[in-house]
Amino acid sequence: MSENQIPAVSRTEFGKGAARRTRRAGMVPAVLYGHGTDPVHLSLPAHELQLALRVANAVLEITVDGGKSQLALAKQVQRHPVRPYIEHVDLVIVRKGEKVTVEVPLLIVGDHPADRRVSMDQQSVSLAVEATHIPAHIEISVAGMEIGDTITAADLVLPQGASYTGEPDDLILSMALAQEQSTVPDLGEEGAADEGEAEASDESGDEA
Repeated sequence: MSENQIPAVSRTEFGKGAARRTRRAGMVPAVLYGHGTDPVHLSLPAHELQLALRVANAVLEITVDGGKSQLALAKQVQRHPVRPYIEHVDLVIVRKGEKVTVEVPLLIVGDHPADRRVSMDQQSVSLAVEATHIPAHIEISVAGMEIGDTITAADLVLPQGASYTGEPDDLILSMALAQEQSTVPDLGEEGAADEGEAEASDESGDEA
């Protein structure tokens, strides 16, 4: 879980021009919603937000205009396609003990021989997990796996209280034979000489 305290101020101006002014002031436009409440438009400090969102599924403790704090999950983060800054973020209100569905990245650990490669069917998994206990990643060990071995969702070691939202037999990864570096046969010196002689004979025949 990543829980960070972020001070926020209410935002009353809207539109592209207002958003640009907000960003020039070192703030990020945001909207906070959920649990049947009306959406609240906010401005969040860009630097603090950037640091907090380095972790996937960050849970933020938002304090609006110095009032009561509110836990929120960064649901959708809009980043500039070229420049390294956040343009807008959608925040969903969460409660302690409440379960949310999030995508959690997979992390491969363990060594395997050079003649094998890991074939990933999924880069992340969808989990139902407590909002304040979202794991940063799920580790999968490939040590000792043989060619043809597979790991399914049922094999994942999940944190207590977390559950996979798909089917137990969903394929996560498999161990495959590494591709050969070259499929062109090595003729060697004798083979190359034979080819040269054959080419010379063909040329002589053409000239005749």
